[in-house]
Amino acid sequence: MTDKITILKVEGLTVYQGNYQAIRDVSFELLSGTNTAIVGPNGAGKSTLVQAILDLIPRSSGQIEIFGRPTSKLGNLRHQLGYIPQHFIFDRSFPISVAELVGLGWNKNYKEIQRQKKQGKFSWVFATIARISPQNQEKTAAVAAALRRTDAYHLRNQAIGTLSGGQLKRVLLAYCLVMPRKLLILDEAFAGVDVQGTADFYTLLNELKQEEGWTVLQVSHDINMVSNYCDRVICLNQTIICTGAPAIALSAANLLATYGPGFSRYQHHH
Repeated sequence: MTDKITILKVEGLTVYQGNYQAIRDVSFELLSGTNTAIVGPNGAGKSTLVQAILDLIPRSSGQIEIFGRPTSKLGNLRHQLGYIPQHFIFDRSFPISVAELVGLGWNKNYKEIQRQKKQGKFSWVFATIARISPQNQEKTAAVAAALRRTDAYHLRNQAIGTLSGGQLKRVLLAYCLVMPRKLLILDEAFAGVDVQGTADFYTLLNELKQEEGWTVLQVSHDINMVSNYCDRVICLNQTIICTGAPAIALSAANLLATYGPGFSRYQHHH
C-alpha cells in the first residue's frame, strides 16, 4: 500500500466579494484517496471556497496548490481535475446528446493516453478497449463505458435538455469518469435530487473513488449523508471552525459553533 500524498493544499486563503469578506484565512490539505465534505450554513462561503480553488474567482490573499503546483501552472494536469457544479446552466434547446456531452470530457492528448496504458496506469474504463484502434473508436468506447458505470447508458442518445436533475448529475459524473482524474470537486451536486437518489449517488461516488483512486472534495448540506459516506469534514463559516473525521467534526458542539443555535442535523433532507 502506497503512502497518501497531498493532492490539494490551501494556505491562508481569503476572498472578498466587493467589500464583503466571504472567507477568511482558510487553510487545509486533502490527501489522496479521501472523501472530504465542506459543511456550513448558507452564506458561509462554501461555494466561494470551491470557486477560488478552481481559479474561477480571484483571491485576496493565500496560496492554492493542486497536484503540487500553483493553480496558474497546472497546464495539462488540469485534465486530471473534475468538477460538478450545483447548477449546470445551459440552453436546454441546444441540440447535444448525452453521449456527445460526455465525449467533451475526453482528453485529446492521445500520446499521454498511450503512455499511461503501456505503464499499466490506465483507468478500468479502457480495460476492454483494443490496444490499437483509432482515437475516435477509443473515445466512443470510453464514453459508453463511463455511461454504463454511472447507470446512464440508456440515456446516451437523449438530448441533455430532457434530463431530470438526478439523470443530469449521473451524466456529469460520467463526464468526469471518461478520462482518468485525480481530484473530483462537487459543489452541492445533489441539489434537486431526492433522498433515495442522493443515497444512490453517494454510494456510486464512493465506489468510483475506490476504483479510480479519486480524491473527492464536496460541498454538502446533508449532514447525515456526510456522516455516513465521507471520511473527513471541514466545518466552515467564513473561516474554518473545525476539521476532522465525521464523528468528531459533526459533534453537537461543533455543529452549534458552525451553524449557531436552532440547527437540526435532520433539516436538510431533499
